[in-house]
Amino acid sequence: MAEKYINAEKGVETADDAIQGAMDIIAENVSDNAEIRKRLKNIIRLNGFIVSKAADAEKDSVYSAYYDFSEPVNKIAGHRILALNRGEREGFLKVGIEIEDDRCLNIIYRLLVTANNECAETVKNACADAYSRLIFPSVETEIRSELTDKADEQAIKLFALNLRQLLMQPPVKRHTAIGLDPGYRTGCKLAVVDPTGRVLDTAVIYPTHNEQQVQKSKQTLKNMIKKYHAEIIAIGNGTASKETEMFTAECISEIDDKVSYMVVSEAGASVYSASKLAAAEMPDLDLTLRSAVSIARRLQDPLAELVKIEPKAIGVGQYQHDMPQKQLGEALDGVVEDCVNNVGADLNTASPALLSRVAGLSSTVSKNIVAYREENGAFHSRSELKKVPKLGPKTFEQCAGFLRVPESKNPLDHTAVHPESYTAAEKLLELCGYTTADIINGGVDGLREKIKNIGETTAAEKIGVGVPTLNDIADELTKPGRDPRDELPPPLLRTDVLDIKDLKPGMELKGTVRNVIDFGAFVDIGVHQDGLVHISQISDKRINHPSDVLKVGDVVNVRILSVDTTKGRISLTMKNNS
Repeated sequence: MAEKYINAEKGVETADDAIQGAMDIIAENVSDNAEIRKRLKNIIRLNGFIVSKAADAEKDSVYSAYYDFSEPVNKIAGHRILALNRGEREGFLKVGIEIEDDRCLNIIYRLLVTANNECAETVKNACADAYSRLIFPSVETEIRSELTDKADEQAIKLFALNLRQLLMQPPVKRHTAIGLDPGYRTGCKLAVVDPTGRVLDTAVIYPTHNEQQVQKSKQTLKNMIKKYHAEIIAIGNGTASKETEMFTAECISEIDDKVSYMVVSEAGASVYSASKLAAAEMPDLDLTLRSAVSIARRLQDPLAELVKIEPKAIGVGQYQHDMPQKQLGEALDGVVEDCVNNVGADLNTASPALLSRVAGLSSTVSKNIVAYREENGAFHSRSELKKVPKLGPKTFEQCAGFLRVPESKNPLDHTAVHPESYTAAEKLLELCGYTTADIINGGVDGLREKIKNIGETTAAEKIGVGVPTLNDIADELTKPGRDPRDELPPPLLRTDVLDIKDLKPGMELKGTVRNVIDFGAFVDIGVHQDGLVHISQISDKRINHPSDVLKVGDVVNVRILSVDTTKGRISLTMKNNS
């Protein structure tokens, strides 16, 4: 049959050449068959395995757990997909999908090899070639891409959730704070900031050098505490953090002043210190000292300080540098804006970075607000915003409800009630027997009861708004200018320090959740290394994800399961049993 297709001019010199050509055509047709691809993709999704081997078994790496790894495609967790991808990209792993070839080939044969004649075996061979050479590599790439997209989506959601919880950490208000940016050779940078974040003093101390320098450093820190009546100290968690924490705890124990400290994440602090924004805020300070200022402010008001840093540099997620950066950026920017709008911003103290995250305010208009404030003094009403260059009626309408003016004579300017609803708010107060003056000292406690007596629908009709708007106004008049973060448990401040060598299995400690990831949560228990509570150790009940139970900033009780001092690993449990 093939001999009649021999044609030397076309490069078909033998019957075998003709048969091979026919098989190539069949293979291409099989590969282009959408139904076959669809069925093979489904069976690989259901029965395939993601496998990885060491690219070089002699090389030890953080990916050693994946040197001989296999897990079903339909069960593998997103964080493992991201780890495998990174290990492959860095040259430590060879990753692929495996499935029994016969399982897939039988699907193709059942669909295409319908006749049992002398050509059947050749057609089968062509199908097998199509599968191994064309279809499987393509389908493998598609499935791995799907798994990566799903893992990216999950990781971005988790990053956004963690970021929201970090930004909404309760501020430590009305306290002068000292920020310590630890370091070995160049010393530890120290900055004192007043309760509004204004820099009062700076210094460089050397708590990790010789005994003479340590004593001198202690005296400097003690003097700063006494001179400025500092009550809280924020210590960055970077290089030399452990030594600085031990030094600080020792210092505190030697004085009568009531001072406590907290180790805070310094992620992004160095990037911020070298930025134009930091230079504009603190032109007279060396960039190393700016970092200490940022660390102090992070304890005083996490949201106001962290908005100055690119969200993905804040470091509360997993594999953030591997994410599609555009999607990650959009998700995180949305979280930051939502948090700022939820809390509101003080028009007379907010930085341009914070203002630019308020709905409707661009970077340019935010700078214009601060410039107007610096030239004309504090704002005395929300309506004064209309005098700011480039802040038109539409922008005012969008941003006004999120900006607070404590200095205003109109108490409603201190609240989240939008200027458009001032008339309704005043009517509601009058209807219930109050005036705007009554909301100044902590809100109108009996307002809800009086609305209930009148009837929500009736009250809403009388003041000319819908019931949802009535409830929003009533909430705000009951707790004017409330900060939703104040209702959360305060952060865990410490006065002493533990060493990893002090930890023993069975010890019970209190810690702060620093990061929630797919397979567990990292908890700061007062040693330099955060301990890991694996998902299986979070609850006595079965949970689907650590974020179902824990969030960044939670203060939790944990028990030590095991300690590896060599690798610096601490395993924790939150379970009540065993």
